[in-house]
Parts: sequence; C-alpha cells; structure tokens
Amino acid sequence: MHHFFVTPNQVSGEEIYIEGSDVNHICNVLRMKKGEKLQISDGNNKKYICRIEDMTAEKVLLQIVEEKLGDTELSSKIYLFQGLPKSDKMEWIVQKAVELGAYEIIPVSTKRAVVKLDAKKAAKKVERWNSIAEGGAKQSGRTVIPKVREVMTYREALAYAETLDIVLVPYELAEGMDKTKEFIGQIEKGQSVGIFIGPEGGFEKEEVEQAMEMGAEPITLGKRILRTETAGLTVLSILMYHLES
Repeated sequence: MHHFFVTPNQVSGEEIYIEGSDVNHICNVLRMKKGEKLQISDGNNKKYICRIEDMTAEKVLLQIVEEKLGDTELSSKIYLFQGLPKSDKMEWIVQKAVELGAYEIIPVSTKRAVVKLDAKKAAKKVERWNSIAEGGAKQSGRTVIPKVREVMTYREALAYAETLDIVLVPYELAEGMDKTKEFIGQIEKGQSVGIFIGPEGGFEKEEVEQAMEMGAEPITLGKRILRTETAGLTVLSILMYHLES
C-alpha cells in the first residue's frame, strides 16, 4: 500500500487532505483513482488507512477508514552523528539509517573529514538528504520522518549531544567486546542515544578525548576496522535488536 506523510493540521475529523508535490505523485505518477486506499502517517506516531474521496490538480481528499497507533518506531530516540564522508556515501548512510530506526541524523565536520562544504553547498546537500530521509521513511513504514540537521562542527555536535542520556563512540583503539556488550545491554527503553561516527580517516585521539570529557563511552565493534558507512549502521542494527527484543 502506498505510504504518504502529512502534518497533524491536515487531519480534520474523518478526513485528511494532501497538497503539494504528493498530489502530482498520486495523480500522475501512481495514477491512483477515487476509491483506492493508501496509508497516511501524521508524524505523531499515528497511522491511517484512507480511501481517496476526491482529486483535483491542487488537492487530494481522503476519507479515514481505519486509525491506529504506529508500531514501527524504536522505544528510544537514536541520534546518528556522522562524520562527513566522501562522494555520495552520505546519501546511502541517510537512507539506511532511516530504515534502521534513527530519529535524527547530524552531519559533522571533523578534523580528518576530506569533504569541506561552504554554506551554499551544505544547504543544498541537507535539502537532498532530507528528501532521501522522507523516501526512506515511506519505504520502511516509519510513522515519523527522521530529520537531517544542518552540518555541525565537532564542538557543536558535542554540545548538541550533551542533553542525551547515552553517547557512544565506536573507536578502533577501544578494547574489550565484553565491556561493549555490557554497556549496550544496560541501555533502557526510552533513553536517548547518540552515536558518533568518524569520517574515512576516523577520529583523532583528541576528538575522542573531548567526547569522553562530556560523558561519551568509547566502544569497540570487533577486531576488524569498519568503513565509515558501515560503522554507524552496525551500531544502529545492534541497538535495534537490543531495544526490540
């Protein structure tokens, strides 16, 4: 069933209306007809099964057939702080992080990051990444669209993470898988969790020390060194399993 997002103010009684680019997608790309059903999420963990009642060039009017609470969101909000990678790797990371349950994705400019974005390029990139996040949310049945924040400096990212309950830093020099297992096993449902991932060159020792000073926990992901596009998704997969089992 095709899946679309609306804001809560687009839900009125037993009706929902859709405007903007989704109208063209429903009418001209999918070529849906009156009476067909689709799924709507309102960003507040609610899902609606709806039937198309009316269609114009500007608006699609839907009748709510069934309403239920969503069950696809993790019990904890996971924030992925991703060091800027080269090429188009960030697009892939955003898409897969959304599928694995990330709540927010924060691009971070670190010391070893090869990519340097000026304000104009960064704004276009963030717009593109948010579009990919929306597509990933639709595909994976999420009830919220994870937000991709503006690119932050490392210090800004650490300050943003200070309000979180748990902050993890996968680090190739960290030791002890038993310690990692024990620490992740203690994370409780409802706690907010930040994951800091370095770029291709990894974190500098000074950056890891700065994170530890604000309460972050360095962890190991095993004996192999993972690529930047693999490390964050590995932690997300582990947390998804832990929180949903």
